[in-house]
Amino acid sequence: MKNATTLAAILTFVLPAVAMYAQQSSSPTANAGSSASSQTQKNIEAYLRNVYAFGPDVQLSVGPLKNTAVDGVLETNIDVLIGDTKQAVKFYVSKNGRFLFRGDLSDMTRDPLAETRAQIQMNDAPSVGDKNAPVTLVEYSDFQCPVCKNLHDLLRSVLPNYAGKVRVVFKDFPLEQLHPWARTAAIAGRCAYQQEPKAFWKIYDLIYDNQEVISPANAWTKMTDYAVQSGLSVDAFKTCMASQEPGAAVDASRANGQKLEVASTPTVFVNGRRMVGADQRILEQYINYELALQKSGKTQQK
Repeated sequence: MKNATTLAAILTFVLPAVAMYAQQSSSPTANAGSSASSQTQKNIEAYLRNVYAFGPDVQLSVGPLKNTAVDGVLETNIDVLIGDTKQAVKFYVSKNGRFLFRGDLSDMTRDPLAETRAQIQMNDAPSVGDKNAPVTLVEYSDFQCPVCKNLHDLLRSVLPNYAGKVRVVFKDFPLEQLHPWARTAAIAGRCAYQQEPKAFWKIYDLIYDNQEVISPANAWTKMTDYAVQSGLSVDAFKTCMASQEPGAAVDASRANGQKLEVASTPTVFVNGRRMVGADQRILEQYINYELALQKSGKTQQK
């Protein structure tokens, strides 16, 4: 599924990197103390409510203002709740409280991909392929998401061209508010992985291949059927499905994705380089670039 909420689309695409007046220039500075910061937070909320006509039914919370590596620029996380859908978006604001903007701050003296890779938790995550492969593809996905199925099909057709060169790691990121059986499928995947790691990829294929016939009403039965087809012990699988452990693992995976600002599925990281969606051209571009880069590096070392 693309964006989890309308808000994400609004805030991401309408305000990509445009400086905006959040208040009058005579307003107190954001670094003058807690009272000034509090006032700036109120001004940001009032400004966004006015721009997007957010009524009282929309809960909007502007988090504390924090320093960044850029002098004169602060950052804040803005949480918006529309109905049952919650979205967190990072914004930046000038210290004088005048300009509000959305985008990425990049320190060109540091490797952003290395920082991203360091944040991805791959311990106890299903993976397939050589652990020493030059390219690691980490997929944050939702089993009910149609675009995630497209990615599944894409990987199935593209990866054979990179045998031994790409390792795939799966991370659960169910969008439960949009997809009512996604969490059940995620828990099933975790139970398959806990019983037999290789069986995860069998149930992974079965769920995506049969996505259209799975529903909230039959999800449990379907998952049990797929467990049988994957060669798992049904009794152990059902016991696992009813326990809290797999759900906790799914929650931890989703929390890791949120730390990386994953807001839509599928989101893929190719050696730390982000791709959202299921675009074959971009996927192959990223993989080929990484392979060429590493080949070049090895050549230079010789």
